[in-house]
Amino acid sequence: MQKTTESSSKYNHLEQMSVHELLSNINKEDQSVAHAVAKEIPSIEKTVEAIVKSLSNGGRLFYIGAGTSGRLGIVDASECPPTFGVPQGLVNGIIAGGDSAIRKAVEFAEDSLEQGWLDLQAQDINEKDFVIGIAASGSTPYVIAAVKKCKEQGIFTGCIVCNEGSELASAVDFPITVVVGPEFVTGSTRMKSGTAQKLVLNMLSTASMIKTGRVKGNKMVDMQLSNNKLVDRGVKMIMDETKADYTTADTLLKQHGSVRKAIDAYQKS
Repeated sequence: MQKTTESSSKYNHLEQMSVHELLSNINKEDQSVAHAVAKEIPSIEKTVEAIVKSLSNGGRLFYIGAGTSGRLGIVDASECPPTFGVPQGLVNGIIAGGDSAIRKAVEFAEDSLEQGWLDLQAQDINEKDFVIGIAASGSTPYVIAAVKKCKEQGIFTGCIVCNEGSELASAVDFPITVVVGPEFVTGSTRMKSGTAQKLVLNMLSTASMIKTGRVKGNKMVDMQLSNNKLVDRGVKMIMDETKADYTTADTLLKQHGSVRKAIDAYQKS
């Protein structure tokens, strides 16, 4: 059975289109992605609930993938500490071929049946953790073998795939299957499939961080104050919550080192 992600584009003679036609048609296809994700909200909800349970019990979240899928997992994982103030290593991205594959494709890395589990073992993976395999095709050996090994070891697993009836989806506890249809450029899953994976990753990590107490109201009160823009944003959060003036809020932030601690201190004073 042919994979949807590999089926022929609905468009032909792309090289004969004007730039405007190319952009308009790509945009038209992109608009369908959010609707495809919406259909999977029940599956995404179950996955978030399982992730929250793992994190609340002292576990960690791992994303594992190859190529674009692996890179998207790394991007999402790397944003969690600065955005939500969680420790490095709570959310982790692993890519076939190692860190060098983030920038440059590593030939045949995704075909290994052993390396995925070895890469997880290097992170001292255990039964408290939760592992999400990411593969648009749903057939990447590196990812499938890794999640199967996780299940053997009693580690809960999920996945994000873009083909119905994939081997990866059948191998995990919490499958998420977002069928976006043929890509604009046939087989180029960095396009709609990649966008779908990014949207789902945003939902998984953001909802999980909110449900584990990393957001107050609608503010990133635990964010890392790593540059002047974020310090200014933090001061304004404190002002909004406490009604203090800028100078007072700035002093509180410098004194306590985090928006949450500054607000708590002001409210107790």
